[in-house]
Amino acid sequence: MSYLLLDSGGEQKLEKFGPYTLIRPCAQAIWKPKKSWDKVKVDAIFSREKENKWKMTSKLPSSWTMELQGVKFKISPTEFGHLGVFPEHSMLWTWMQERVKTRKAPNILNLFAYSGGATLSCAQAGAKVCHLDASKGMVAWARENAELNHLQSAPIRWIVEDVLKFLLREQKRNVKYDGIILDPPSFGRGSKGEIFKIEKDIHPLLHACRALLSDDPLFLVLTSHTPGFTPLAMDHLLSQSLNTGKVETGEMVISSDTSHTLPSGSFAKWTP
Repeated sequence: MSYLLLDSGGEQKLEKFGPYTLIRPCAQAIWKPKKSWDKVKVDAIFSREKENKWKMTSKLPSSWTMELQGVKFKISPTEFGHLGVFPEHSMLWTWMQERVKTRKAPNILNLFAYSGGATLSCAQAGAKVCHLDASKGMVAWARENAELNHLQSAPIRWIVEDVLKFLLREQKRNVKYDGIILDPPSFGRGSKGEIFKIEKDIHPLLHACRALLSDDPLFLVLTSHTPGFTPLAMDHLLSQSLNTGKVETGEMVISSDTSHTLPSGSFAKWTP
């Protein structure tokens, strides 16, 4: 079973992750829901009103499996209200797969790689992937997802490291990548407590990524949920950082047959 956005509104979203229906906060859903949710069987509700807390209304398991865009995921409610996948990112996976398939085993770097959706999607298309996240737990989760997709033997490097330190080390090694994917947080900490702030670190981050692109690169994809990182702002960032090529930008969205399309951040896609 897959993901469905059932409805949104009143700063909440009603979602189905496989067999389970959940309600989570959604600040951008400032409209009214299309239908009443009173008679909907909801398995869990996440709230941030007084503290981050899940309210279980049924016997929700600690984890289960769901498929999205051909990739299987372990889904598990976390203390932050996340579940191990951001559905809005899947709208970019097919685009990346199409470019990966134009070359034999291209070398792809996935930064801030979370639970591995883009990593596994590119690996399915035949890429060699370096998957990097500062969280040891998230890299372990991504490896579980690789096993779910029978990709445990795929050419994937699993790295737990601070992103900027890793990029500088790769430069010294003269390592090159045909494609780079990055989804930086607004604020984060590296594997050894290094502080990352996107407004301060995005420029050295993109500069380091540019230095690692191969002589014949396929793409660079930047995504963000940070307020202010609008499609236009991200167009300016990539155009200035990469100098040449074409930049395509837009909103990441979650589409629905039963609800309003839900805006969920911005993306920028660079091609040479």
